[in-house]
Amino acid sequence: MLSWNTNADAINRQKIVSAFSPAVKSVDMKSPFTLGNGKFAFTADVTGFQSFGDEYFSAGFPLETKARWAWHNKGSNVHQLAEADEEYQAYERTIKFPTQTNTPAAQWLRQNPHDLPLGQISLLLDGQKVDPNKISNINQQLDLWNGKLTSRYELTNQPVLVTSAAHANRDAVAFQLKSPLNKNARLTVQFRFPRGYDFAVKNTPNMDWLRDDEHSTRIIKESKQQLVLERKVDDEVFSIVVQWKGQASLRQLSAHNIELTPASNKESFEFTVEYVESVNAKIKSLAFADTAQSAKHFWQGYWKSGAFVDLTQNTDSQATELQRRILLSQYVLATQARANIPTQETGLTASSWYGKFHTEMAWLSYSHWILWNRSESAQPIFDWYLKHLDVARDIAKKRGLEGARWPKMVGPEGRESPGGNALIIWNQPHAIHLAELLFTKSGNKNSRDKVMQKYAALVEETAQAMSSMLTWDKVKNRFELNAPIWIAQEIYTPTQSRNPTYELAYWRYGLEIAQAWRVRQGLPVNAQWQKQLELLSALPIKDGKYVAMESIPDTFDNAASREDHPSMLAPTAFFNDAHVDQKVMNNTLDAVLKHWAFDTKIWGWDYPMLAMTAARLNRPEQAVQLLLKDSKNNYYLNNGHCPQVGADLAVYLPANASLLSAVAIMLEKNPQTGDYTGFPKTWNIRSEGF
Repeated sequence: MLSWNTNADAINRQKIVSAFSPAVKSVDMKSPFTLGNGKFAFTADVTGFQSFGDEYFSAGFPLETKARWAWHNKGSNVHQLAEADEEYQAYERTIKFPTQTNTPAAQWLRQNPHDLPLGQISLLLDGQKVDPNKISNINQQLDLWNGKLTSRYELTNQPVLVTSAAHANRDAVAFQLKSPLNKNARLTVQFRFPRGYDFAVKNTPNMDWLRDDEHSTRIIKESKQQLVLERKVDDEVFSIVVQWKGQASLRQLSAHNIELTPASNKESFEFTVEYVESVNAKIKSLAFADTAQSAKHFWQGYWKSGAFVDLTQNTDSQATELQRRILLSQYVLATQARANIPTQETGLTASSWYGKFHTEMAWLSYSHWILWNRSESAQPIFDWYLKHLDVARDIAKKRGLEGARWPKMVGPEGRESPGGNALIIWNQPHAIHLAELLFTKSGNKNSRDKVMQKYAALVEETAQAMSSMLTWDKVKNRFELNAPIWIAQEIYTPTQSRNPTYELAYWRYGLEIAQAWRVRQGLPVNAQWQKQLELLSALPIKDGKYVAMESIPDTFDNAASREDHPSMLAPTAFFNDAHVDQKVMNNTLDAVLKHWAFDTKIWGWDYPMLAMTAARLNRPEQAVQLLLKDSKNNYYLNNGHCPQVGADLAVYLPANASLLSAVAIMLEKNPQTGDYTGFPKTWNIRSEGF
């Protein structure tokens, strides 16, 4: 259980957070609200349950219950990663990378293990599905301050009130259902359990409600106030515990469909549903009041802790919108992105890339916790790195590298997934970058020493692999990053990529930081790293602008090269590279804004990257405009999510996370003027805890 280090309430945080609590007055299928504790989440429609699952999914937004521990391997046809290997010339020798995708083995390895949906909880009227057109007088509000969802509406002209909350420490959601319809047992609760997902769909797959014989839902305990189910899907076995207050009856409608009917003598009915990873765990009592109080305690502590920014003193509509995005992003990340298994890009709302964690998102997804003075919530990524250090060492060894080379697309076991993933390298310095950020934000010397001691091997071995990936150009007398590289701007052929700007700058940054860590520990400077730093290739420039890479420098000459991420801005945006020429980077930002194809494959984290670049180039007014740019994949819904058009992603947490990192960087002070680097001087800004 987290214990929050709360600040003095100089800013009335409760007033501001409560003022931005979102609400809906109609069946808004683009704005379901999620309750969660960071490792478990429940997404609800306007009924307070998941009664309109089919309708919301058809509109692009799934209604799911998910826990980050729930995974399964479909089928017994287990393959080895080496079955997806292909040979490349890399690091001046022949190396095998698992880049095949079009074989049965490669597909199985990509899709498995796969995250497993836990099922849906729906409200029925007279034993039938509720008609979305028959629900009226809707008034649903998500109380951000207390972590509570209140859903008011009418069915058959009768009022219904559903109050729900997710437990802060247990994977449970609790409901209080009040209505005159309960008096004659017209309202019932349905529990449905799917086979899993449609494996043929990579992003936002629908749940598979067919093939009942391929999974089991077994009642292992039933009493007057409790139901315990055992769920078995392939190699995943877990239990579900339903507990209620008062009297109710149970009926199993089919193999994976169970109905709970409150007794017909009271208007109010309370129950909890807990998902337990083990089937042998001791069942503990859990009431609605306990769950609601747990949520209240957590969320009030969460909002009182860490950093906070108040933009409400401004009349500028941009300030109001940014305040909304900040608060809702903090909420959705706290509900969905704090599990021991690092978050997938769609969090605990939906499945994407088969549930896998993408390590190139590590800095984008976790730096904000540290920047906003909530480092304890970034701990999972550091724990993951340490736990999988042997995995990274093994990858490095197989590719003839020293140290630890990190996989890209991974499930809970850390095994790399086949595909171009293995050729991506901008994920490598993230471990060093995050460790350095934690070190610099850790306050006193004792805290910093603890960080350095705990993560010294992580930094050292990551740098060793990075160093051994550099090759020597005998003609130009320099070290370079050579093909095959699938660069951050993913439109180029990996075998033609050499010296990409972002990756090259990040390599220098990573090796410099690793060298600094050695010095801090009283160790001698690594001579090879120092030589590589002194003779590293210069960042590629053409016509006074940084380009995507040296080997194909047509970024601003060829329209087809101005799609996807403008990654040449990243050195300034993400780590404020001191080696960057400020004039050249200013020219580059101008050219990107003038010529980039923002209606193509631009993602939600690109806009914060643009804003960070502008802020660090002392262009504050532009930083705000870019962060809120009215553009594809930068639109934040009523519930705080930023859908990615064209990628079938209703949720994209790297957008929320990088927005928060951008705001923190924009709130840095100019040492000469004392002004915020990323906000107009005319704005009235109050902040604390940064």
